[in-house]
Amino acid sequence: MEKVNGIGGVFFRARDPQAMAEWYEAHLGVTRAPGSYEAPVWSQEAGSTIFAPFPSDTDYFGRAANQWMINFRVADLDAMVAQLRAANIAVTVDETAYPNGRFAHLDDPEGNRVELWEPRRPG
Repeated sequence: MEKVNGIGGVFFRARDPQAMAEWYEAHLGVTRAPGSYEAPVWSQEAGSTIFAPFPSDTDYFGRAANQWMINFRVADLDAMVAQLRAANIAVTVDETAYPNGRFAHLDDPEGNRVELWEPRRPG
């Protein structure tokens, strides 16, 4: 069976796409979509990607209207949280020690839930 081999993009609606692209670039380092096919795109580091449908009544995505949540891997959760808080962005750190790493949550300017994940290092 032929299978997909990764996620090629994340596309979502926004009331102000330009402002959202600028926010994600300024605060999370996600380079916005290029204006041409020749321009370089954001390249992510190799690592695990979780694909997990959730029950329709979950509160894990923040507001009940949120149909999705994006999870970004980070190398240093504490540094990322400090950077976001310095920019006056509210971040909630999950203090639970999970076998697969550490997590924090925030909402983007349009109320979409964003999860930050520092994967557990082997060893």
